[in-house]
Amino acid sequence: MNRAAAAKRIQFALAAIFIGLGGWCVLAPLSVERLVLRPEVQHLSATSALFIACFGAQAVLCGLVIALSEFNPRTFLVFGLVGSVPFFAFNWYFVFVAKMFTPWMLLDFAGNVGILVCGLAGYWLTRPAPS
Repeated sequence: MNRAAAAKRIQFALAAIFIGLGGWCVLAPLSVERLVLRPEVQHLSATSALFIACFGAQAVLCGLVIALSEFNPRTFLVFGLVGSVPFFAFNWYFVFVAKMFTPWMLLDFAGNVGILVCGLAGYWLTRPAPS
């Protein structure tokens, strides 16, 4: 497989992270709330389901844009870093400091690791060869 084909597969893997986790939020928002939020902060209401589903819909849209776009090295690098690093801080704060999330939130952390790895690998595969 050539580098361009490998980069395209990585791009589709990146899209799949967003579509998969976002789709779960759209299709079963209350199951997301039950699993990732500690019982004392759960609402399990129509409003909380709406907010989780809206968040998921945005992630699915983002995944579709990723899948259908042409990524260059800068796109991979910026998306990998900006699409993951701030969320590591988010996960750390709400899991360990605010203690709102359960250990199931590690699924989101794993998704963020995947975003970072896909971004860096895609960058490496699509960057121009050194002269």
